[in-house]
Amino acid sequence: MKIMVVGGGGREHAIIKKLRENKDIEEIYALPGNGGIARDAKCVDIGAKDIDGIVNFAKENKIDFAVVAPDDPLVLGAVDALNDAGIKCFGPEKKAAIIEGSKIFSKNLMKKYNIPTAEYRVFSDAESALKYMDTAPVPAVIKADGLALGKGVIIAETREAAKKAIHEMMEDKVFGESGTNIVIEEFLTGPEVSVLSFTDGKTVVPMVSSMDHKRAKDNDEGLNTGGMGTVAPNPYYTAEIAKECMDKIFIPTIEAMNKEGRTFKGCLYFGLMITPNGPKVIEYNCRFGDPEAQVVLPLLKTDLFTVMNAVADGRLSEINVEFSDEKACCVIMASEGYPVKYEKGYEITVDSGIEGDIFVAGASLKDGRLLTNGGRVLGVTCKGKSLGEAVDNAYKSVKKVHFGNAFYRRDIGARALKAGED
Repeated sequence: MKIMVVGGGGREHAIIKKLRENKDIEEIYALPGNGGIARDAKCVDIGAKDIDGIVNFAKENKIDFAVVAPDDPLVLGAVDALNDAGIKCFGPEKKAAIIEGSKIFSKNLMKKYNIPTAEYRVFSDAESALKYMDTAPVPAVIKADGLALGKGVIIAETREAAKKAIHEMMEDKVFGESGTNIVIEEFLTGPEVSVLSFTDGKTVVPMVSSMDHKRAKDNDEGLNTGGMGTVAPNPYYTAEIAKECMDKIFIPTIEAMNKEGRTFKGCLYFGLMITPNGPKVIEYNCRFGDPEAQVVLPLLKTDLFTVMNAVADGRLSEINVEFSDEKACCVIMASEGYPVKYEKGYEITVDSGIEGDIFVAGASLKDGRLLTNGGRVLGVTCKGKSLGEAVDNAYKSVKKVHFGNAFYRRDIGARALKAGED
């Protein structure tokens, strides 16, 4: 059996490593992959947004199953194009991927179907948005409507900061056309929780919860990034909260998408905040989170391909999806200066005896040497019987990975440990 995974980051590496556990899979191709992924799959120089190139490769190489992992190709309709070519896929069609592709769509969906979320207003011109901010409460959350590489959200502490964000998004076009329309949201407080879920549009199976660490520096300081590390499970996500989320958020979201004629099949990511008034949705993603996938997938006991195939066939209810009781911690090693400006091209070396997994996000392979080629370079994920053990194991392993200009947070998991996970 031949599998194709579209994408080239740490999330895709985690997916590929998990798929490799299935002995029926003979070959895995990564489009485009990266230098680290090249050790676990055949990398093909076709970009994740090159839909025609992806489809042609799948047909020419008789691919049996495709996993479309990143948001851009999903929103562009990669799954639709592959299905039309007779290639079975894991991932939502374009009409369902809009749940991430348009924040206005997702906010209106939640409002229509009474799914708990922050209060909001939608604006299509800067003048109206700026006028609204004259009296709107602050802090406020300013969101570009479309995809913006995970950077289209500004938490404005003051009206001046909010107006600056509006100018930048709508007039300066810092996020391109994604900022043509914006959402201004009520600022919520409480612990954040990420819950990835498998769904075939009928059944929804939440995965182990996780806690992301978005800020670049320790103590949640510095700029927002794509994520500097994760732990799983999230101690704030109790059994009681999980039941409330299933009843009020997860199932209602799947049902709402069905009613809208946009049945979602794939991995639906729920970004939640546990507010004093109960859990509320901050955002939906139409795919595995990155780096959430790097802690959640290592805890999956059930064969990943079996689950993905069942999702594609609409028979997820037939599969008993099981997760380990262990805990996991992923520490991202990045290039100094990320997320703004950084140097590339440093050789990555790993000492022998490292525990856990290394999921490579930004690296190239040159003359057999693995070189840094991005802001987030790799993630080191380790498991443990307790969260404390998982965190200790991850940091011990991080010390065995070396490259020039490396930096990482020293406090991944600290908040979770303080919350009483152990």
